[in-house]
Amino acid sequence: MGAAFRVVVPARRAAARLPDKPLRALGGEPLVRRVARRALECGAEEVLVAVDDTEVAAALEGLPVRAVMTSPRHRSGTERIAEVAEREGWPDETIVVNVQGDEPFLPPSLPRQAAEALAARPEADVATLCAPLVDGAELADPHVVKVVLDAQGFALYFSRAPVPWHREGFAEGVPPVLPPGCPWRRHVGLYAYRAGFLRRYAGWGAAPVERAEALEQLRALWHGARIYVDEARELPGPGIDTEADLLRAEAMLRAGG
Repeated sequence: MGAAFRVVVPARRAAARLPDKPLRALGGEPLVRRVARRALECGAEEVLVAVDDTEVAAALEGLPVRAVMTSPRHRSGTERIAEVAEREGWPDETIVVNVQGDEPFLPPSLPRQAAEALAARPEADVATLCAPLVDGAELADPHVVKVVLDAQGFALYFSRAPVPWHREGFAEGVPPVLPPGCPWRRHVGLYAYRAGFLRRYAGWGAAPVERAEALEQLRALWHGARIYVDEARELPGPGIDTEADLLRAEAMLRAGG
């Protein structure tokens, strides 16, 4: 039997690059509703959506999920989920998976994989996933987050920059075809944490590298937490960050993707 876990979907209305993101229509329904339906397929004990707006909560009516109103002042999804964990009074050992509210094509197996990876490693504070990166354009794209691992599969660093930097192969810039012999990986943006870790995270101040890269997981590394990174057993679909992403997602749905 797999690990028991809960899913929380953080859904902030005021997204800078895509205004009203949770309420934007994809395939004829609000994005947040489509993500919540996907999360319901992953085998969690419970699915909650952490909202900051009554219209976003109303978009979930009729689904077997709970909308939890949270502060509009949170700077990240992890902060929002930490508020939910505290309000729900979950014991420290409760495993909570953050399924981000802009991932309508996330395979339902991946939240379960992250929860099981964390449950199997008491030395880890967080578990997340990655996938191989073989395309130079993706490696150079700052919207694709890269992760560098140690020999045991724990994260050394996450970055929007093309890391690791291949000194010889990238002398004239990142090429379309990446040179062999270096494990480039992209981060798959979901997290499994224990509720006790979320309480610690909420008490930490934002780290300088977190502010610079706009990556919430860097706060955990900055404060000495260990993040285990498993290779995703299925490749995730595209997330929705911009108008162009939304148009591509609509085209995928029309094509049966």
